[in-house]
Order: sequence, then C-alpha cells, then structure tokens
Amino acid sequence: MHSWMKSAQNLKTDYQDKTPVMVTLYGISNCDTIKKVKKLFDQHGLEYEFHDYRKSGCSPQLIKTFYQHFTYTELVNTRGTTWRKLPEEQRNKIDAAAAIQLMCENPALIKRPVINFAGHWVLGYDQAQLNSLIKQH
Repeated sequence: MHSWMKSAQNLKTDYQDKTPVMVTLYGISNCDTIKKVKKLFDQHGLEYEFHDYRKSGCSPQLIKTFYQHFTYTELVNTRGTTWRKLPEEQRNKIDAAAAIQLMCENPALIKRPVINFAGHWVLGYDQAQLNSLIKQH
C-alpha cells in the first residue's frame, strides 16, 4: 500500500472519530450571561450556533419547543426589568398560553441562556454543568 493511501485512511478515521456536536445557544447578544457562555465555548473550541432573539425572532413554535423541556414558570425570567415593567394584572394572570405570547413579544423575558447541547437542554448558567457537557463531547 502506498504511504499516501495509508495517510488518507488515517485521516478518514480521525475525521470519523470527531463528529461535530450540534450546539445551539439561544439568547440576546448584549446579555452578560450570554457573553460568558460564548467565552466559555470559545475557550474550549466548541462550535455553536447562536440564535439571537432580537435578530432571528422568537416564534411561538420556538417557545413550544422550549416547553418540551422546561415549564413556562422556569422559562419566564421574573427577576428582570422586563418582567417588572409588565402591568401587575398581566403578571398575575400568566399561564402557559399567555407566557408564549409574552415571550414572543418580549424575548428579554426568557431566562438566559437556553442551550440545546446535542439534545441535552440547559436553562440558566451553571458553569460546572456546562464544563461537564463540554468534556463529554
């Protein structure tokens, strides 16, 4: 066997062993927490797609996808200024359906980050959990 053929076979094997991990980070680009996650991913050389709610939108279908992994009470960030600016009556009457509409209209209401890490969904920033997921992949 020619040496170049052996090298090509090794290259093929190396490539097959390193399948890319599909990671999608959802959030708002100017959010400090999102910046921390991006920095962490970049430090580990992890490729990811960033879905910026303000640029790419936040559809009801996207929120429903989130609902497959989290409850609306987990997703709605009740600690932020966007929540506090809502009328009290609106905050008191929130349910799963109302939350979809509110999060679509005000994506800053969604707790950040939301991460789809190769099928493992993460809500909120937990560096130890993220490091563990990065090491597994």
